[in-house]
Amino acid sequence: MAVEAQPLTQMAAKVTALQTKVKAFGTLTSAVSSFQAALSGLTKAASFQSLTALSTNTDVLVGSASAKAVPGNYSINVNQIAQAQTLTSGGRSSLTAAIGGGAATRITFQFGAASGNFGVLAGALPASVATGGITPGALTLNGTVIDTDATTTDPAKLVNAINAKATTTGVNAAQVATSSATLFGSGGASTFGAVDTSGTGTYALTVGGVEIAAQADGIAAGAGVTAASIDDALANDATLQANLNAAGISFTGKAADGTLRFTRKDGTGLAIDETVTGAVQGGIGTDSATVNSGSSVTAAASLTLLSQSGAPIVIGGSNPSLAGLTAGSAGSFLDAAFSQDNTRISGSVVIDATNNNLQGIRDAINKANIGVTATIVSDGSANPYHLVLSSSSTGAKSTMRIVAEGKDGGPVDADVQSLLAYDPAGTQNLTQNTAAQSTKLTVNGIAVTSETTSVSEAIQGVNLTIGTTGKANLNVAKDTAAVKANVTAFVKAYNDLNTAINQATSYDASTKAAGPLLGDASVRNLETSLRRQLGVSITGLENSALTTLSQVGIQFQKDGSLTLDSSKLDKAIADHFDDIAGLFGAVGKATDSLVQFSSSTSKTIPGDYAVNITALARQGSVQSENALAASIVIQPNTSWIVTLNQTDPATANRTQTVQLTAGTYTPEQLATLIQTSINGISAYSSNSLQVNANIDADGKLNLVSTQFGSVSKIAVSSSTGTAVSDIFGSAPVLVDGQDVAGTLGGKPAKGSGQFLTDDFGLKVQITGGATGDRGTVGFSQGYAYQLNNLANSYIGTDGLLGSRTTGLNASIKDIQKQQDRFSDRLTDIEKRYRAQYTALDSLISSMSATQSYLTQQLAALNANSKS
Repeated sequence: MAVEAQPLTQMAAKVTALQTKVKAFGTLTSAVSSFQAALSGLTKAASFQSLTALSTNTDVLVGSASAKAVPGNYSINVNQIAQAQTLTSGGRSSLTAAIGGGAATRITFQFGAASGNFGVLAGALPASVATGGITPGALTLNGTVIDTDATTTDPAKLVNAINAKATTTGVNAAQVATSSATLFGSGGASTFGAVDTSGTGTYALTVGGVEIAAQADGIAAGAGVTAASIDDALANDATLQANLNAAGISFTGKAADGTLRFTRKDGTGLAIDETVTGAVQGGIGTDSATVNSGSSVTAAASLTLLSQSGAPIVIGGSNPSLAGLTAGSAGSFLDAAFSQDNTRISGSVVIDATNNNLQGIRDAINKANIGVTATIVSDGSANPYHLVLSSSSTGAKSTMRIVAEGKDGGPVDADVQSLLAYDPAGTQNLTQNTAAQSTKLTVNGIAVTSETTSVSEAIQGVNLTIGTTGKANLNVAKDTAAVKANVTAFVKAYNDLNTAINQATSYDASTKAAGPLLGDASVRNLETSLRRQLGVSITGLENSALTTLSQVGIQFQKDGSLTLDSSKLDKAIADHFDDIAGLFGAVGKATDSLVQFSSSTSKTIPGDYAVNITALARQGSVQSENALAASIVIQPNTSWIVTLNQTDPATANRTQTVQLTAGTYTPEQLATLIQTSINGISAYSSNSLQVNANIDADGKLNLVSTQFGSVSKIAVSSSTGTAVSDIFGSAPVLVDGQDVAGTLGGKPAKGSGQFLTDDFGLKVQITGGATGDRGTVGFSQGYAYQLNNLANSYIGTDGLLGSRTTGLNASIKDIQKQQDRFSDRLTDIEKRYRAQYTALDSLISSMSATQSYLTQQLAALNANSKS
């Protein structure tokens, strides 16, 4: 059987030899994988174009530079750090007690900028101050005593005393003379009637001696001075504006809606006079049928405290009433205006009988994820619980405006409205604790503002992260150390792989020991391919001074490894820094600034590709039929059905109900409202579906999908409240988006949105321009990029090394099957041999018995014959 089993030994030897090769291929595959991993970070051109941005004061700022940055030194002074607004409600005694009667109330959060001052408007000084002054210690602001005495006898002297401590208190004081908020009306009701001088009268309206409007005799009501004509003159009459500025007079609001107010900042009396002669009807406080005999109102000066930080001012002292103030913490926006930011989405929550307590309101706001965080703070007082609302974003444009209105046409819950309604330009039921403010800095003397503590593109290609106020210098320089490190890493990665190949294919002549993969065709193919790719120059690099490895100091040695001449690399970096990237990574450059190289694949062929565009990408849009009116009213409980970028087949969440906050809007304000309301829908924002809304030069409203291509489209229909047709007209202009179309390298390319892609994976973006020839896109593949692709073709299931390993494993399995079959045969052979030996044993035993019998018989016969 030992002889019969000799083929098994030979098979086992073959399996061992094959397993040795499999192990060697595994080691080599691992080496190729490590080689590819080392190259992966070197295939991008940016790896060889990095710049450093070093700050002299990292507490103030740190910087990072991209390849677009320009080396240089920059002097930076940070004056203010961005922060988010926080608002606090009045105290309540319970977290769970119901607020209001449970009427469903929609609370809408809008974000924007509040113009105007934040502080406290003081009352008139007591008469005793004019003779006795303000006693020392009578007034403190934010814990600092204001130096007053018997000489502080009028508002101007008190202003000087307060401003002398402004650095310590953070509070400035000013005198202002502001006309009454009800002079032209209140609550949106105008009390300025159209002036009628159809008889023999004349009319003139002056503010602080500046003529605002005038009307000669013989002019009927509506044909001359009206609330609308006053607003038009204030907004558009350059001469009138210049005269008001010269007199130190500003204004807010409009006569048409009863909110017009005039202010003189120097605090001197501001007289508003109506001068009439003869029979005049209309004007301030009268209608066109009521006689106006003239009027004169003088706005007296008042003292205003202005918080530098936008935080409440803590008023104290032994007798702050002498300064016209009341002890305590106070502050609000004064004569402010709110301008909604169209880049910030608005959102809403519904408060009803299920959640109308502090905890329920907090949870509803946080769950809605609308850019506001709600918490509850206890101050330990009799009514300790305060709802605190914080904007999730920093920047001056993150000031909140909170509007309460009844849901589905129902009444608003007055108690919920009283708790939450907040408008910097109107009722402020919440208290601002922290003002929304932006980062402010100067770069080489130029003022820069950022909504966050991250400032990008103030210096081209540089991002600044701001830490605190102060000064720092930033040095932007080419990162030559990173380039040298990357080139060195490239050489090392290749040499490590070359070592692995040499070990697998080695031969020791003295011991006649060969490596496990000596003579293997796939390994020879890998080695040859690597050296061949490194030996040819890079094509597709127009106007580049570097096209071969030798130009940066990389050369082959006798053993097939690479060596790096550092001095030659240093010279290449110094002379041709921008060209090194193309030598190693994939680079695409377009001759047209509105054509941008996007990406490529391993199949993309280096070369120059002519770009020809037959159709530009277009966005879906809807445009109003006519120009919008100067003032547009959105009714309460207005909702529209919006379908944005619908797919085929339809996707359910691309059709949504959009709520529009009730109010009176200018066209620009309405565009902002519509844009932020649509973009605030979570089903849209979570899927990067957005719109832009604007008013064009013709006064028409345009609603445009931000996405390009055939999927880009918008449909808007009415649901409740103000109808879509009231805004867009009965025949709005609808435009569906389309994909870019054209050729790359003279061959048709596939268009998707603004992107064109050819059959080999070259992808470019057409961001604008015209149809027709658009220059060329040059594409090159550097050495690291090419070798990365080559390595990819050798590893993996379908790679050459992987296939070779698979084949060896298959051969091992085949031999193992042969071993199993042969072992089965050996069992049968042994069984046959044993049967044969058993039969022989039986035959020999039988023959031995016969022999013994015959021997006995022969012996007996022999004995008988002798006898």
